[in-house]
Amino acid sequence: MIGQTISHYRILEEIGAGGMGIVYRGQDTRLGREVAIKLLPEAFATDPERLARFEREARLLASLNHPHIAAIYGLEESDGVRGLVMEFVPGATLAERLAAGPLKLGEALDLCRQIAEALEAAHDKGIVHRDLKPANIKVTPDGQVKVLDFGLAKAFRGESAGTDVSESATVTIGPTQAGAILGTAAYMSPQQAQGKPLDKRTDIWSFGCVMYEALTGRRAFGGETVADSLARILEHEPDWEALPGAMPRRIRELLRRCLRKDPGSRLHDIADARIEIEEALATPAEEPRVAPRRWQKVLPWGLAGLMAVIAGGFGAWNLVRPSPPRVQPVARAVIPLPFDAPVAVGSPRPAVALSPDGARLVYVANRAGRTQLYLRHMDGPDATPMAGTEGASGPFWSPDGQWVGFFATNAKLKKVSPQGGAPVSLADMTPVTRGASWGPDDTIIFTNDPNSGLFRLSGAGSGEANRVVSADRFPGERRTELWFPWFLRGQVTSLDSQRGERSHCWPEILPGGKAVLFTLDTGGGSDDARIAALSLQTKEEKVLVEGGSNPRYSPTGHVVFARAGSLLAAPFDIERLEVIGAPVLVVEGVWTEITGAAHFSLSSNGTLVYVAGGAAAPGEAVVWVDRNGNTQPLIESRSGCSNPAVSPDGRRLALSIADGSNSDIWVMDLARRTPTRLTFHPEEDLSPVWAPDGKRLAFASEMGGQGPVLYWMPADASAPPEQLIKPAEYWQFPSSWSPDGRLLAYTEHLHPPRNGMDIWVLPLEGERKPRLFLGTEFDESQAMFSPDGRWIAYVSNESGQDEVYVRPYPGPGAKWKISTQGGSEPDWTRNGRELVYRNGDKMMAVAIHPGPQFDVAEPRLLFEGRFEQIWPPGRSYAVTPDGERFVMIKRNQASPPAQLQLVLGWADELKRRAPGRTSR
Repeated sequence: MIGQTISHYRILEEIGAGGMGIVYRGQDTRLGREVAIKLLPEAFATDPERLARFEREARLLASLNHPHIAAIYGLEESDGVRGLVMEFVPGATLAERLAAGPLKLGEALDLCRQIAEALEAAHDKGIVHRDLKPANIKVTPDGQVKVLDFGLAKAFRGESAGTDVSESATVTIGPTQAGAILGTAAYMSPQQAQGKPLDKRTDIWSFGCVMYEALTGRRAFGGETVADSLARILEHEPDWEALPGAMPRRIRELLRRCLRKDPGSRLHDIADARIEIEEALATPAEEPRVAPRRWQKVLPWGLAGLMAVIAGGFGAWNLVRPSPPRVQPVARAVIPLPFDAPVAVGSPRPAVALSPDGARLVYVANRAGRTQLYLRHMDGPDATPMAGTEGASGPFWSPDGQWVGFFATNAKLKKVSPQGGAPVSLADMTPVTRGASWGPDDTIIFTNDPNSGLFRLSGAGSGEANRVVSADRFPGERRTELWFPWFLRGQVTSLDSQRGERSHCWPEILPGGKAVLFTLDTGGGSDDARIAALSLQTKEEKVLVEGGSNPRYSPTGHVVFARAGSLLAAPFDIERLEVIGAPVLVVEGVWTEITGAAHFSLSSNGTLVYVAGGAAAPGEAVVWVDRNGNTQPLIESRSGCSNPAVSPDGRRLALSIADGSNSDIWVMDLARRTPTRLTFHPEEDLSPVWAPDGKRLAFASEMGGQGPVLYWMPADASAPPEQLIKPAEYWQFPSSWSPDGRLLAYTEHLHPPRNGMDIWVLPLEGERKPRLFLGTEFDESQAMFSPDGRWIAYVSNESGQDEVYVRPYPGPGAKWKISTQGGSEPDWTRNGRELVYRNGDKMMAVAIHPGPQFDVAEPRLLFEGRFEQIWPPGRSYAVTPDGERFVMIKRNQASPPAQLQLVLGWADELKRRAPGRTSR
């Protein structure tokens, strides 16, 4: 942005960055003055509701015209970029000044008088700062105070939702401007910490904290952690003895009145503080103290001796009386996330993970529809992206906190150091993994495919899974041989398992590494699943709880799990692997997916983090979307819909619809909106693809008892499905037919001896002998024949991320890179002159110029929106033959939250709510 202009403001240099945007020093080219320009994050600036709220607040804040308040000049826009233009204030912040120690008494009082004047002017207009602290106070070289960011906390965040404050506090931790923390705990009033409605008295408390620090050089309620600061705010008084001895008594009393915890007893108006300070400054010196008489000197020592005797008696009695355990105050913290990187919900794997010591948090962020891991130090202001984790999900920590494991988009299990560096691949996965846990013996237990059980491999990166818990079918179902990926064949050893359970999900290795908790999933979500434990020594499984998912172990001796959008806890004997008490509701409103995945994490020091939101509403909406992003409803379904495909004549829609634990292929007449079910199997049927004449559908199915392989059948269901290729040891997904209908392009997943995905072509006449079209060390998938059959568009991750490419068919020949910043799911319009593809939440289009040579234009954005996505090689949208409309899927779920809930000291609360014997 350096050198660019917004309206008539030229950007000169970056001077700060934070969660509310990047701040630049700029030049007003009309008036010739320096300004500060805060560029709003793109996600914020394009959100009409947020922007309207911000404009209303900015308009109100612009009415503040005071010499000690940094002025707001305007809200400008240029080429889609919005910036808040403010007065540029030279000099250091008060926080920077205080880093060198306390101020002299006269200087401290003069600066506090100016701060009080600024607050008085704002309060007179009904504006509360909400975030007053030394970092938001500038001191110019000539000693003038400028208070920054008046009301911007409210303008950016909006009003906070109410919280249960019966026994806990609510704070807000997060970035505002460069290096600052929104609502820094040390300066929050007790009402702010308890989530109660705020008025100007919260600013008076913060003013008292700032004044105390200016006089003493230390925080009034400082602590090593947020929890320590909150405890001091709620339970303790400042160290009044640290105040300068020569300070006037009226200033001491003023500070006490500013820092009274009861707002009714607190100073009611900042103007009174200003008056007290002005009078103190006008008074030459404090009146001399009268020397105490002899008896006045002796009396305190006599009283002290008497009290010592009494205290000694009580102390002796206390030696034989057990003292009650100290209960740590519970504090609920709200952690705002960057506007352009909210938490990525909608995944079958939990999106948050606390380090074992609770000092660091990793979460999966959604940046324009593409996921990435973000790391946040709990004592720092910002969450930062972890390099090389694009497309990641399901993070989990090593016991020593030196590694973060995660599932990568290219079907690999990886680990990355929180200190930085490139991720390390551990093993190849399937695309339907369901969680992992890292044990104390440096082994990882994970779910590769929910229907194939649990595996264990070394965390050192050998990639060899040496044990597995097999998942059996339901009682009465036809039992088939379980399918295992080729890279695990010959390396896995079956453990005994209870018959009748469908799948094993979300493992949690227990302390000591001798047993593991997991979910026995029956396909009906968390209400129908079971919490179970497996002894890794005796190979015995036990069902612990009926109805629940995503178990986690708490060092308090509890199993914590999700059910119906809430967390429950049951006392647990870790030695006998038995629940020893009834489950108790401990947290309501935890975001839980339809699959049962719950977004929460526990640390060993008793900290809880979770995503608020409750149970996901079942069902999805299939919608029409035009090239401008306007939507119209097409299908409302309480089941999961995926893989839409529009017929060549544009009159029918094929898609896969889930019903419980399996899915089938359906076809809908778009004119009459009448659906017809084509397949009726207990196994999965996925990825329908139309033949060019619209008479047949190819699809992937598990009906043969192995991983999905190629089938086809008449689109009118006049004949049963027919398997196209003999039973295989790998997965196959069809992607497109050649224009003459003689060839079917498809993706093979994990075909030996290669890892990953390759593109194959199957002749549909004669022997049907597949031919490899593209197979490299990278993943290639989603091959789409051009309308003239001369080209194939496909997706490859050879550059380090998924991109769209085009190659001539049948080859050989050069390849062309179509997408520029990531891309997947390419498709051609009927005339062959345009390619469309997805880039996260963006639908892109590229013009294809006809001629003897393949020639493409620059990609352009068609529209952007939050629509369902699917991991390759499947498809999440379909385009009509004329290229004017798209069929896409919207989940019936709220937008991803822009904050996380953090509960400090939760272990004590858990023990109170679910008492039981504490496990070792």
